[in-house]
This record gives sequence, C-alpha cells and structure tokens, in this order.
Amino acid sequence: MNNVKSKFNIRDLENLSGIKAHTIRIWEKRYNILEPMRTETNIRYYDIENLQKLLNITTLHNFGYKISAISKMPEEKLPVLVKEILSNKSMANHVLNNFKLAMMNFDQSLFLNTYNTVLQEKSFREIFYEFFIPLLGEIGFLWQTNTISPAHEHFISFLIKQKLASNIEKLLLEPPRRHDRIFILYLPMNEIHELGLMFINYELALNGYKSVFLGESVPIDSLKDVKKYFDKITFVTYMTVEPAMDQVNDYIDELKQEVMNDNETQLYIFGRIGQFIQEDKLNERIRVFDTIENFSLQL
Repeated sequence: MNNVKSKFNIRDLENLSGIKAHTIRIWEKRYNILEPMRTETNIRYYDIENLQKLLNITTLHNFGYKISAISKMPEEKLPVLVKEILSNKSMANHVLNNFKLAMMNFDQSLFLNTYNTVLQEKSFREIFYEFFIPLLGEIGFLWQTNTISPAHEHFISFLIKQKLASNIEKLLLEPPRRHDRIFILYLPMNEIHELGLMFINYELALNGYKSVFLGESVPIDSLKDVKKYFDKITFVTYMTVEPAMDQVNDYIDELKQEVMNDNETQLYIFGRIGQFIQEDKLNERIRVFDTIENFSLQL
C-alpha cells in the first residue's frame, strides 16, 4: 500500500465515519470494538483495518443493531452481515462508506464494483444525486480537516469523471431534440474543477439540448469568438475557486461588456463563488443557480 494513508487518529475516524470521537472512545473502551496501536512516543493511532471495521459497524448501527450485539459478533461476520441486510433504506450509508474506503486505499476495483452493484437498481442520474454529490461534499470537509490529501481528491474525482464522460457519450449518440437555444459550457481562466460543469452537460444532453463543452480555463476572447458561430447562446460556467471572490464582480462586468452585449445571449452561473456576485450585476439574462438540481427542474 505504497503512498496510501495507513495511519489514522481519532479525529480522522470521526470525520470518515460520522461517529463522534467521544462515542468511538466509549465503544472502544466498553466493547473493545477497535484495537488501536501506539507510536514510539505512545501516541494512539488506527490502521486501515480499524477504519474498515468501524465503517461496517456504523452501517449496522444505523440499521438498528446495538453496539453491544455487534461487539459479540465474529469480526469476519461484519462485512457479510452488512451485505445481507442492505436495502434501499440503508444503501446510502453503505455505498458512501465503500466509496470513501476506495478513495482512502486508492482502490479502483472497490469503486467500480460498488458503482456497478448500485447501477443494477438505480439510474446514473440517481447515483449522481444520491451518492456522488454527498461524497463530493464530504471530500471537501475531509480535505479541509487534513483527513485526506489532494491526491485522494484527484483520484476519486477522476473515477467520477470517467463515469460522467461515458454516460454523456451515450446520450450524445442521439441528435438534439430541442433547438431553441444552444448551451456553451466553460470554466473561467485558472478554474480547473470540471465535475460540476460535466454534470450540467449530462443534464442538458438528457433533456435533448445541444451543448458545446469548452472545458477549463477559457479566456473571454474565446467566448467572443464562439458567438460568430451560434445564435441564441446560453453560456454556462462553474466558479469553484476562480475568479476570486473579490474579483468576480469585475469579471461579470467584463462579460457584460464583451460577451453579453446583445439582447439574446444568456449567462448561467454555478459554484460557490456565485454567492459573492452583487445583486445589481444580475438580471433576466444573467442568473446564479444554487444547485444543479434546481437548474435541471427548469429544463
């Protein structure tokens, strides 16, 4: 397991399992469910087997099993029982736990096997909203608390991108059904977080719209150039880190002057930076959406 994080402190376990550190300590002391190790300086830590066991225990506990009963089970029975009791009600926690374990171990097989199992019961769209979006939300928190490294985030994001790309490709085999507008999808300069934009592209294709995906770090001059080829354009952008919050209003002003200088072009803005756009910069042609789901409901 080269380059894989294999030592975890109690806060890491809390962040990954959702079980409070205080509760984990009680379970450990009273029921001996985990076996922490110690460094040479006598600092307690947990290995990946402890993490996996805790995630299985969490799933069983969420399903209604008492910790006292779980603690008496043979350790090898825990993952077997988790699989046996899975139902639609309990699937979310188990799937998310598997995706997190796959991320922590850089385990592509676990990710793909979990995904393919869920795909037997749910559509890709349902999987994205029910599992991938909550997972990505947790990843942001785990990164901020130093539980995971940027490498973990890149690994899991790449796997999700692969699934998005393959599902978009299937949809694009059919010609667009709707021609009232064309959507041009792009990220501003120095913005590289494509996942949200890719899923918007999926939603547009699912609803029969024609879209052109320009991708990351697109200069305003390129947007001006696109207007030579299409009419009735809706530009769609996703601002995660760029432009910076103190520069985004200037960026909107520049777009208004250089790109939005007609009565038909529209701009739809997604991502956390959108909250820093001043109200007076927005109008009926420039809109900020708080979620992709809200946008998709209006298509």
